[in-house]
Amino acid sequence: MSAPAPAPTPWYRRALHALRCSLKLRMVLVFLLLAMAMSFTFISGAQKAFSVGWREAARPLLMDYVDRLAGEVSAGDGSPNVERALAITQRLPLTIDIVGPRVNWRSHPEQERPHWLRDRPRGGGRDDNAGWGDDKDWQQLLQRTTADGHRIEFGLNDAAFERRPRLVGYTLTALLVLTLLAFLYVRRLLRPLDHIRQGALRFGAGEFGQPIPVRHPQRPDELGELAATINTMGQDIHQMLEAQRALLLAISHELRSPLTRARLNTELLPESDEITPQREALLRDLSEMARLISDLLESERLAGRHAALHREPTDPLALAREVIDELATTQPAARGIQLHAAPGLPVLALDPIRVRLLLRNLLDNALRHGGSAPRPVELHVRALATGQGIELEVRDHGPGVPDDQLPHLAQAFFRPDTARTRSAGGVGLGLYLCRLVAQAHGGTFAVRNAKPGLAVTVSLPGG
Repeated sequence: MSAPAPAPTPWYRRALHALRCSLKLRMVLVFLLLAMAMSFTFISGAQKAFSVGWREAARPLLMDYVDRLAGEVSAGDGSPNVERALAITQRLPLTIDIVGPRVNWRSHPEQERPHWLRDRPRGGGRDDNAGWGDDKDWQQLLQRTTADGHRIEFGLNDAAFERRPRLVGYTLTALLVLTLLAFLYVRRLLRPLDHIRQGALRFGAGEFGQPIPVRHPQRPDELGELAATINTMGQDIHQMLEAQRALLLAISHELRSPLTRARLNTELLPESDEITPQREALLRDLSEMARLISDLLESERLAGRHAALHREPTDPLALAREVIDELATTQPAARGIQLHAAPGLPVLALDPIRVRLLLRNLLDNALRHGGSAPRPVELHVRALATGQGIELEVRDHGPGVPDDQLPHLAQAFFRPDTARTRSAGGVGLGLYLCRLVAQAHGGTFAVRNAKPGLAVTVSLPGG
């Protein structure tokens, strides 16, 4: 029964995560907040300046204008004239309401009266419709009383401003377009950060052939200078690695000849009770040195850009049995290795010499650190789920490795326990070679704590 699919992440959580992880979005958000704050400050200041200067400048002018309009409506006998009021509303975007003993007329009866012209509630209570400004001032400004007792009220005609929603839509669209342009511009400015990140990943993986592109190399900005500096650092690291590789190859090649002569001279020593133990110990040390040199040379061949593999049809199960038998001749504990093989394993195009080296190092490492455990070392050989390769897993039941040291196990010359002797812990090239063999075949290499013990899993695609 398959496990239930995880619940999808809510959109607002995804948006918050994108905002926290994206410098571009945060910069655009800062620009928007700054623009809104500046707009609010400007509008608030303008309103404050307008309200401060209202009584001294605008109010007298508006009162005089309303007086002239009221005089034009009631010209002649002092009684309001509906025809004149209608002519004014047709000429100007105004509303006129006339209330009195003889004339009761509204130029726009469908329009609600402004809150500052409505009758205030009785009892002096607070008018809930009161908005901004001083209602009494507005009533004094926009209301006039004629000689015969009629009250004329003036207001703005909302129909003249019926295009306001359309203008609001245009304004919002313009703001969105400006925001999009700002985001695209910020994205273009910060695009070198993506190139720098990709270049750092390439350099970390050992690929120094493609430098980080520098925008405007003749006059670079701060990010361009950073990219150029990282390129220089990558070139220096590449040169140091190449020098180290050349030194290791030179030393390994130069040591092979004297090492061979030393082994030959050791084997020619006379056999006696006094010399034989020393002779065997010296041969073991020379064999360890020869193996170390061979591993160094093999690691440098596999670490090159074009690792040459000699592929041929290989039966992985038969190869695993051969490696176990070879180990059993020198290590009695290897006879107890449990081989678990899935039925119907395919014959694959592999490099048998390199795969043999991989299996030997994995099993030797497992025997060295888990051979004394109550349970034996296990070797699992199974087909990949895609059916185009195999998966090898070697597990011991020893003490394992601290979790913080797992990522470093496949590095050259790394040994988790520095207090271990060389005979117990090796020199730190075994798992490094295994990783190189897996990568040369286009496969993967993974290490995990099996609790108890350590499990190393290698995938090898066939071809």
